[in-house]
Amino acid sequence: MLSTLVMTVIGPDRPGLVELLAARVAEHGGNWLESRMCRLGGQFAGIVRVEIATETTEVLAMALRTLETKGLRIVTQTESATAAKSSGTLAVLQLVGQDRPGILHQISRILAAHTVNVEELTSERVSAPMDGTMLFQARASVLLPPAVSIAALRNDLERIAADLMVDVELNPSVH
Repeated sequence: MLSTLVMTVIGPDRPGLVELLAARVAEHGGNWLESRMCRLGGQFAGIVRVEIATETTEVLAMALRTLETKGLRIVTQTESATAAKSSGTLAVLQLVGQDRPGILHQISRILAAHTVNVEELTSERVSAPMDGTMLFQARASVLLPPAVSIAALRNDLERIAADLMVDVELNPSVH
C-alpha cells in the first residue's frame, strides 16, 4: 500500500539542497510527485509531495530529519486519505499597485469573507519601469465555492481596489 507524504523544507540557501532531499527520497523508494521551491531572503524554502510505501513512511520521515545537521529543517505530514476534492470554480486573481503594508491582508479578507480558498499564491515587490517606485504584484489561483459567483467576488475586490491603489483582475481559469 502507498502513502503520500507532504513536507515543508527551509534552510539557508546553497547549491545541492534539492539533491540532498531528492537523494533521501530515492534511497527510501519514494516517488517525487510534485513540489514548489524557491529562494526567499537568502533562505531555500519549499513544499514537496512524495509517494512512498506505507511501511517506509516513518523511516523516510526520520531520515529527512537527519538533514537538520546539514541546515535543512523539514516537517512532514502524511496526506489524509479522506481529503476530498473541492468543487467550485477555479479563477485567477492578479493585482498590481504601489507597494504599501496591508494590501494582501485586505484582499485576503475579501476572499475569506466569500469562503474562497487560495490554491496557490505568488507575490513580489518590483521596481516600476518609469519612476522606480516600488510596486506590489500578486497572482493567485483561487477556488470559489459553488454558491459564489466570479462577478460578485470581482465586485467586492474592485470596491476596495481604489482605496488600496491597486489594479485587480479576476478571471476564470483556463485549465
